[in-house]
Amino acid sequence: MVNLSSTKLVVAVGGLALSLTAGVGVASAQPNTDRLVNTTCSYSQVVAALNAEQPDLAAEFAAQPMAQSMLGSFLAAPVDQRQQMVQRAQTNPMGQQYLGSILQIAGSCNNY
Repeated sequence: MVNLSSTKLVVAVGGLALSLTAGVGVASAQPNTDRLVNTTCSYSQVVAALNAEQPDLAAEFAAQPMAQSMLGSFLAAPVDQRQQMVQRAQTNPMGQQYLGSILQIAGSCNNY
């Protein structure tokens, strides 16, 4: 099951990265993602928050170099591209599965 969950994590993060080259995702009633899109957290802050607050997800993340690379790409992207990435993830069932956890980390990573 860990292998399946890891695959889901990579697909969810991959959905974010794919939108760098894709058009803007379809807007719909979704949770407020402003804190995720506008985060000022560094990669190390996000990973520290993930380890402290979502250890199971952090373990999956640590085992997936592709997910780590995609997080780095997301954090390095300008806000408009981040918005596109998040919108794309919101339309992906696997992206939706992790959205709550990701929003929690985005709201607290500045504490690390």
